[in-house]
Amino acid sequence: MLKTEQETTVFSDEGDDTLGGRLSMARDAAGISLESLASQLGVRRETMIAWESDRSEPQPSVLVKMAAMFGVSPSWLMTGTGDGPGEDSDQRALEAVKIELSRLRSAHQEIGQLIETTTRQIERLDHQIRLRNVSKDVAH
Repeated sequence: MLKTEQETTVFSDEGDDTLGGRLSMARDAAGISLESLASQLGVRRETMIAWESDRSEPQPSVLVKMAAMFGVSPSWLMTGTGDGPGEDSDQRALEAVKIELSRLRSAHQEIGQLIETTTRQIERLDHQIRLRNVSKDVAH
C-alpha cells in the first residue's frame, strides 16, 4: 500500500538523524540482532557496528538490501525522509524486547542456580578441610 505525502514518515529524533542511527533504529524495530544481520549480509559484526556508529557506510546495494529486510524505504535510511519503521515494526520491536527479557530472566535464574551450587561446593570443601585439620591436630 502506497502512502500519501502526508502519511510519509519523517524521523528527526536526536540520534536517529544519521544513517547509522537510522540503521540501528530500523534493525531494532525489525527485531533483527546485530549478529543475525551481519550474517545475512555476509559482513563482520564489527562492520555493522561501524555502520551504526557512523564510522563507515555500507555500499548502496547493501543499503537497499537492508531497507528491504527492515521494511523501510532506502530513502528513509539515507535521508530520514520516506517510509520509516511503522507501528507494525514497533510491535515487532516490542516482541523482540520481550523475548530478550525472557532470555535474560532465564539466564538470571541459571546464574542463581550456579551460585547456589558453587556455594554448596565451597561449604562442602571447607567442611572437609576443617575435618582434616581437626584429624591432624588430634594425631599430634
